[in-house]
This record gives sequence, structure tokens and C-alpha cells, in this order.
Amino acid sequence: MPWLLLVVGGLTLALGINVLAPTRSLPGLAVGFVAEWLVAELAQWTVVVLGGAVAVLVLAGGLDHPAGVIGLGLAALGGVLLVAETVLAARSGPAVRRAMVAAGFAAPTPDRGRWRRLLVPFWLSDRRVERVADLRYAPGADRRHLCDVYRPRGGCTGAPVLLQIHGGGWVTGDKRQQGRPLMNRMAAAGWVCVAINYRLAPRAPFPDPLVDVKAALAWIRAHISEHGGDPTRVVVTGGSAGGHLAALAALTAGDPGLQPGFEDADTSVLAAVPVSPPTDLVALLTVRGRSAQRWADRLSTWVFGTAPDRDPGPLRDWSPIERTGARRVPFLVVQGSADNLVPVAQTRAFVDRLRATPGPPVVYLELPGAPHAFEIFHSIRSEAAISAIHQFCATVAAQPAGDPADPG
Repeated sequence: MPWLLLVVGGLTLALGINVLAPTRSLPGLAVGFVAEWLVAELAQWTVVVLGGAVAVLVLAGGLDHPAGVIGLGLAALGGVLLVAETVLAARSGPAVRRAMVAAGFAAPTPDRGRWRRLLVPFWLSDRRVERVADLRYAPGADRRHLCDVYRPRGGCTGAPVLLQIHGGGWVTGDKRQQGRPLMNRMAAAGWVCVAINYRLAPRAPFPDPLVDVKAALAWIRAHISEHGGDPTRVVVTGGSAGGHLAALAALTAGDPGLQPGFEDADTSVLAAVPVSPPTDLVALLTVRGRSAQRWADRLSTWVFGTAPDRDPGPLRDWSPIERTGARRVPFLVVQGSADNLVPVAQTRAFVDRLRATPGPPVVYLELPGAPHAFEIFHSIRSEAAISAIHQFCATVAAQPAGDPADPG
């Protein structure tokens, strides 16, 4: 038991360190990201589970050897770090309210059933919402050109529309894996939500994924009224790679070169809500270390057809930070301060560029201690962010046509 207690104590300390100072090195990135993601967003559960394990081991004689005493000390230190992470998560609500009010929006209101959802964080169904699955929004590409529609159970008419784009580094992901907590909240509040698949690299490099997003917007314009939606009020959102695509969709509205075969379709949006979006691809894909750079170059070539040191031009072309001068709609940008995949400094720079362009409001929510992909399941942070997104979208959707700048 003492040696097992030492192992559990060491694990607790390692998890505590990783959530507060996540690794960005290539060897530990995959493991570090998953550990940070799960532990940071489930910190309260992690404290309960590991604390219970330590208590059982102590009662079973874990302190009968110096190794167990050391393990208990490590566990105590790790527990302090995990509690600190829980405190950071609890600060998300106040941080979100301050950011929304400072931008002129009303403070967000938590949805009913919040604490019940926190008890079952991976339960992503909602009896208030119905899903219409696997509708084809464009020809070809098998399941990659299908979408799901989420709407209030019992139907609706003339509802605003949210287009959800999944992440996955442009090479993986599925419409049913991400955005569910947000879409449930929005659909239960009377919105129609559309979650799409899109073609993935390396089989379909850029601009194919963005073309698919445009095709989905064209489909929404033509068909969403059949599902109770208003085709003139569409907000686009997504996380990670989906956030990148959401930002680009808003910043390239009406570009006929990105709408082959449907050049005249209206693909404009009412607003954009990118979550943890890569916005400067040259910086993102230029990393330290020869081995790490080889992996980054491979991904960059798969997705964008080039690498930063070979020809950075295409990477700049597909970087939202380079297109901020074309902004015509409000933005709500959401980012975690502890994201070890998309540096928070990159997102801050993107927001600064957006705000430097005169036009509708730009709201920035930076969630203390939040990891990448924090919004995928129910957590303290995701609940705070979703409440803010709902408030932002509802305010924008309620504005008279042609007056998106005033949040009221």
C-alpha cells in the first residue's frame, strides 16, 4: 500500500502541475492536452476521486513505510493545485459577466438545470430539443456533406439560426462530437441549430473545408425555413479548427472564388462566435525543435498545401488575422488562458486587429485557466461561456436589419 500511495500521490501532483502549467512540447503534447482538458474541466471530480483513493490507501496502511508518507505529501500538494484550478474555473462566471457588460451587452443568465448538468457532464441529450439527422446540404462527399438540425421540441417558426462547425485540426472530427451543450441551450431557447460535417484533409485540403461551410450557408438560405428557421438571421460558430472556419466564413462573405457552382448564393452571416480559433497559421505552425517542426510541416502540407518555411503565402491567405479589414459583423471570440494548442497571445492579437477596424462590436471572453476544447461537455467554464454566447446571439438576432452595431 505505501508504494501504491506513492504512485497515486505522484499522479495527483503531476495532474495538478499540468492543469496549471500545461506542456507545449511535442513529446508530451497529446497526453498533456488530454490530461489538462479532462482534469481542468472536471477538477472538482478529480479532487473527490483521488482524495478518496488516498484516504482508502492511508486507512489500509499506506503510511507504514516512508514511501507512503512521501506519497501523502505529494497528494496533498497536488490536491492544493487542483483546488486552485477549481477556483480558477469558478472565476469564469464573473469574468464573462464583466466582459459582456463592458461591451454593452446585458449580463448573461445561467440556464435552468445547470447544477444537474454539472453532475453528469457527459450527458449531452436534452428533452427540450429534437434532432433531425443526416440531411444533405451539398452533393457528393458521402457523409462529409451531411448536417444535423437541432430545434425546439414541438417545432418553431421564423427562429434565428446557429451554424455549428466542429473542430479536429482540419483532419478529423464529426458533427455529433462537438457543440452539443451550446446547441441544446440555443435550441431550447427557440433557435434552430445546424451542425455540419465538412471534407477533411489530406483528401480535401484548403479551401475545400471553407467551400463546404459556404455551401452549408447557401443550403440554410434555401431550406432552413422548412425546419422553422429564419434564413436571414444566421450566426456561425465553431471550436478550434471549426472556430477558424467560422471566423473565415464571416470575413469572406460573398467571395465568389470560395463558392464554386453557387457564386450568387448569399453566404453572409449575422455574427461570428469563434471559440479557441487558430488565427495566425504561420505562427501556429512554426514551432521549436526539429522533430516538432517536421510534424507541424506535415500537418501544414496536408491541410494548406505548404509549410511555413517553404511558402508562407497560403498560410497567410487562410489566417483570419490577415482578413480582419473585411469585418462587417459583430464578433464574440472565446479563448481559454491555459490553452496549450492555440496560444492565448494569438487570440488576443486577433481581437486587437478586429477592434482596430471600425464597425460592429467585438466581445472577447478569456476564461481563466481554461484548456483547449473546454466547451465540448458540461463544466463550470462551458456553462459560463454558453450563457454568454446565448446572450450575445440573442441580442444580435434581435437587432433591426442593417443595425448590427448597437447591442442595445
